[in-house]
Amino acid sequence: MTSDMPAPPQLDAPLIRALRQDLQAASYTVERVEDLMGPVAAAALRRDDPAPARRALRPLADPAALLLRLLTLGDVLTTAQVDQALPALGAQGAARLGLVGPHDADTWVAQIDLSAYSAQDDIGEIHWWIASDRAELATGEALGSEHVLGVGGASLTLARITPRDRVGTVLDLGCGSGIQALHASRHADRVVATDLSQRALAFAAFTAEVNEIELDLRHGSLFEPVAGETFDLIVSNPPFVITPRSADIEQWTYRDGGRPGDVLLAEILHALPNHLTAEGRAVMLGNWEVSAGAPWSQHPRTWLKPVTAAGIDALVIQRESEDPAQYATTWARDGGVTPRDAAWQPMIEAWLNDFAARDVEQIGFGYLLLGRRPDTASGAMRVIERPGTGSGTLAQHLQMALRMTGTLAELSDEDLLASRPVRAQDVVERRHLQPGAADPMLIELVQGAAFAHTVAADQVLAAVVGALDDGSLTLAQTLGAVCALTDLPLQETQPRVLEAIRDLLAEGMMRL
Repeated sequence: MTSDMPAPPQLDAPLIRALRQDLQAASYTVERVEDLMGPVAAAALRRDDPAPARRALRPLADPAALLLRLLTLGDVLTTAQVDQALPALGAQGAARLGLVGPHDADTWVAQIDLSAYSAQDDIGEIHWWIASDRAELATGEALGSEHVLGVGGASLTLARITPRDRVGTVLDLGCGSGIQALHASRHADRVVATDLSQRALAFAAFTAEVNEIELDLRHGSLFEPVAGETFDLIVSNPPFVITPRSADIEQWTYRDGGRPGDVLLAEILHALPNHLTAEGRAVMLGNWEVSAGAPWSQHPRTWLKPVTAAGIDALVIQRESEDPAQYATTWARDGGVTPRDAAWQPMIEAWLNDFAARDVEQIGFGYLLLGRRPDTASGAMRVIERPGTGSGTLAQHLQMALRMTGTLAELSDEDLLASRPVRAQDVVERRHLQPGAADPMLIELVQGAAFAHTVAADQVLAAVVGALDDGSLTLAQTLGAVCALTDLPLQETQPRVLEAIRDLLAEGMMRL
């Protein structure tokens, strides 16, 4: 632990009960504080610009406004203001709990961040409070090496893509401040959360206690704390950031894997099959290096070959990619380092040198979903690029896509022709014509939900998909009728239509 970082908050049950009472009484929620500061300041704060929020909240004596100023924005408050915001706990109780520390004789400053968190999942609305280390916007300083992150963009992404059906056991691998474990507690009988950082586990324990949620928190690296155990669902936002092993770059425990390149993900995936139950699933985020001249999927495919050999289906989705300079800039700024800092130039050069040593051309970011199929000797793998996002619940779509990966691998062309696929309700057809033309130059099938995927189609595919709307016809009947109407030879047309239908099924644009 970095010596100049404040200690994590204390697990003092009576004081935490008083804190919870005060947070509830103040209606300290995302919606409440955004109402107090107004839409302009709220939008600015989401961009990590606290100035409009400070300006809007400073004149207000509302307890929720005082709490946000104290516990997120880093403002210095008087004893009277802290007592007003936390009447049951009081300034002295907040100090004993580790929430605040003295600034001078009669003023206090936060030692940690305690932010309201709101979300909506398949179960319903969520209102929690999440404890973490103070962010750069509160301290004005670069993050310490043992910094415990609050709810960032990656955390929100993982929460959004994780299935929420009822399960027995969940493992949150590399839990950080505990947000994924909290989500899992809503649909699991038991949640185990692990982390290499004792500091992170202390924050996760405090967050769980404040929100009256029971977690099994364990210290250790990767799967070491759960040796010999299996889980119905494994979720992980691992420390996947590819960071040089260099003295010129400080290592941040919450995000850096401590391995060269992208080796950490390979280690996780190698061990993961041993920790999934008979029908267990896993949902992860990750980065992977893309070598010059190689397909982006080379590393994930290599990592997942032994996984599929163990009877586990795998779906890898690359959402975006950055070149080495972009990547270095992104993560340098994430640590609070800017071009004005002396550390910037050597840090960026160290990153670029590290990537150049392995001939890395791009770094991909995306999702990895895995699911074990019982009684399956070999799993299936699918790798796709999907930068767009449509409407609807992405978690449900991804689980359907993972299941379909396995289904299609075992579905023969004869079985597919005999099936009765149905077009998904969110799929529409878009035709591009020159003015006055009778025939379209281009036909597109467009997905409204999930990844808003677009598929180019010819007249035959569009007609087949259009006719498959209620499950009354088999694919063979539909394709035969379309070929008869268009005078196209069935034997020549069938292979390309079957391939296209498989792709549409895999995307969720058709359903079996």
